[in-house]
Amino acid sequence: MGKGEPSIPDEEWERFLREAEAGTEGAPEEPSARARMVAQRLRGETGPQEPWRSGQPARRQRSKGWYAIGVLVAVALAVVALDPGRVAGWFGGGDGAGGGGSAPLAVESKRPSQPPPTEAAAQQPTVEQPFRGSPAARWGDGTAGIGLPEARATGWMTKKQVARVLERSRGFLAASSLDPGVLRGERPEKAIALINPHQRDVQDYLATAFRSPSRKNDPLLLFSRFEKTKVRLVGDVVKTRGRITYREGERRAVEVTTDVTYVYPVVRAAAGSDEVARTIVRREVVMSWDDPAKVVIEPGTFSLVSYKVDTTNGGCDTFTGYLTPKFSAERAASRPGDGAEVDPYDRSTSMEARMREAGDAGCGTATRS
Repeated sequence: MGKGEPSIPDEEWERFLREAEAGTEGAPEEPSARARMVAQRLRGETGPQEPWRSGQPARRQRSKGWYAIGVLVAVALAVVALDPGRVAGWFGGGDGAGGGGSAPLAVESKRPSQPPPTEAAAQQPTVEQPFRGSPAARWGDGTAGIGLPEARATGWMTKKQVARVLERSRGFLAASSLDPGVLRGERPEKAIALINPHQRDVQDYLATAFRSPSRKNDPLLLFSRFEKTKVRLVGDVVKTRGRITYREGERRAVEVTTDVTYVYPVVRAAAGSDEVARTIVRREVVMSWDDPAKVVIEPGTFSLVSYKVDTTNGGCDTFTGYLTPKFSAERAASRPGDGAEVDPYDRSTSMEARMREAGDAGCGTATRS
C-alpha cells in the first residue's frame, strides 16, 4: 500500500466477508458465462467470445527523437514504445520530488481538460532525479497519486461497505502495478487472489499468461512486470496519477472503474548503468464487486468486467510477459513507427477514445517520455 492510504482492520474486513456470504443460495452457477456476456456487450459482437484477450497485430517502434507506440487490444490494448534522444525513467527517488522544484499536484478528482505543459521536457532524467523533465515529477508517489471518491450507499452495499471495496480496489492496483516484487517479475499472487476464482475465463487467461505469454494471453494487460536480469529500478518510487469512480452495475453490484497512469524509471541491470529510461503505463480496469446472493463469487473478490492498457516504451509486438523498455542505442537502431502520435501524459482523453484513435495501427509515436 502507498503513503497515506488507510488500511482496513482485519476484524472489520472479516466481518464484512461474513456479512457478504449470507444468502448465497440460488446464485448462478457459471459466473464465466456472465463474463462472456459482459465482454460481448462491450465489444459489440456476436458469436464465440474470448473476453478481454482479443488482439490486433502490433508493429515495431520509432527511432530517434520520438517514442513508438504499439497498439494491441484486449477489450483494447495500446502499447507504446518510446524514444526521444535520451529520454527515460522507473521508480524515482525516495523523496518523491523528481525534479524541477514545482509543488506537487492535488490528487486528480475529474478528467483534466488538457494535457500537462511540456516546458521542462528537454531536461534529461538522472539516477538522482529520474522524473526530471516529466510531468510525473509533480505527481503522487504510489497509491498517494490515485484519488478515491467519497463513499455512498450503492447497489447492495452500505456506505461503509462501499468505502471498504474502494480501498480494496486501490489495493488491487498496488498489488498488480506497484508491488516491488511484481515489478521485478514475480507472480502477482496477492492481486490474483482478489479476482473471483469462479470466473473461469479469466482464471484460464491468468494461468496461460504466465506460462505461455502471447498476444491473446499477455500478463501485461493487468500487471506491470520487468525482467530483473535486464533492467532494475531507480529508487523506490513509482509516480502515479489517476482516479477511481464507481456506480451501481448489473444485479446491483458495485462497479468500480480505475483509470491510472504509472511512470516507471529504470536503468539497465548491469552494475554501474546510469542511463534512465521511463516506461509509462496507463490502465483502465473495471471491477464488479458482486452480491454473493446473486453471483457465484468468493466474498472479498471481484469479477473483472474489462481492462484497457496503453503503454509507452514497454515493447512493441513483443510478448515475453515483461515490459521491455528501450534505451538510446536500441531506439537509434529501430525503424520509425507508422501509427498516430500520442502524448502518454495526456489524461484529458478517455481510454475508450484513446483506443479508438489508435485503431489497428501498430507502432505509433509518443511525443515525450
